[in-house]
Amino acid sequence: MSKPSEYTRRGFIKTAAQTGLLLTLGHPMASAVGKTWAAEVTSSSPDLAVVKGDPEKAVFKALDLLGGMKRFVKTGQSVVVKPNMSFAKTPDQATNTNPVVVAAVARACMEAGAKKVLVLDHTLHKGELCLDMSGIGTSCKAISNTHVLALNDKRFYQELPVPQGKVLTSVNVLQELVRSDVLINLPTAKSHSATGVSLGMKGLMGLIWDRKYFHAKVDLHQAIADLTSVTKPHLTIIDASRALITGGPSGPGKIDTLNTIIAGVDPVAVDTFGVSIAPWYNKPFKVDQVKHILAAYRMGLGTLNLDQLRIVKDKV
Repeated sequence: MSKPSEYTRRGFIKTAAQTGLLLTLGHPMASAVGKTWAAEVTSSSPDLAVVKGDPEKAVFKALDLLGGMKRFVKTGQSVVVKPNMSFAKTPDQATNTNPVVVAAVARACMEAGAKKVLVLDHTLHKGELCLDMSGIGTSCKAISNTHVLALNDKRFYQELPVPQGKVLTSVNVLQELVRSDVLINLPTAKSHSATGVSLGMKGLMGLIWDRKYFHAKVDLHQAIADLTSVTKPHLTIIDASRALITGGPSGPGKIDTLNTIIAGVDPVAVDTFGVSIAPWYNKPFKVDQVKHILAAYRMGLGTLNLDQLRIVKDKV
């Protein structure tokens, strides 16, 4: 990972030149440089879908409200699903994404025609234990062409330029992300000691090799926004079936059973709504208190103004 530096005109030209060379050579990284990872826009689809009820049914209902998974996944595409599964904790502890929710999303991708689904995370605890104790490995086992992997070795990562970065010029991300056609971000809703909340954009740190660099060497909040600029998902689905409202990210802490799924294309808007769903640390948060969400908005990565969006709410 490059050292933090001001993103100068010279640095921009250098990155642009590297990008052009990659495109010319057909390098696999070229598909990720400048990749928008944006779903096709449909005038009839809402901006956000918020569904309460049984988590599995709520996932499918939210997808239906957004226009169906085929809006996001086309026949023959490779999909990366990025849940939280960093901790060797059971589902009731609310530190990882609900395995029922992960399985529902993976099934929806395959039913939409995906060639394969990779459920990936760079776990903080031992990978095998995380996959086992989180329940995610078991929940996806019977789904065809779906693989759950904890990629905790540096050989699985490659450097990616961050052309718009303010504190990052590059970042080491999962190779499978670069090779994929679709990224679906599938975080759980939880508090976080360093960022206040951990929702969609904070969860993208599970795609990188060196979390410590983000925490210790640069402004963490801006680094998350910079990362989002090059890993912006097709779709973000927040699993708020259970919310760890204190003690995050690893727990133990107070857990609220919300039985809520929040889904949308705009990662800033999805996170903004997510901030409003619970009293994090037992007090209401305003979105402008969450610095990485505000930084992403200032970079033009999405909107904070939910009043301007079409939000559809439902129950199952």
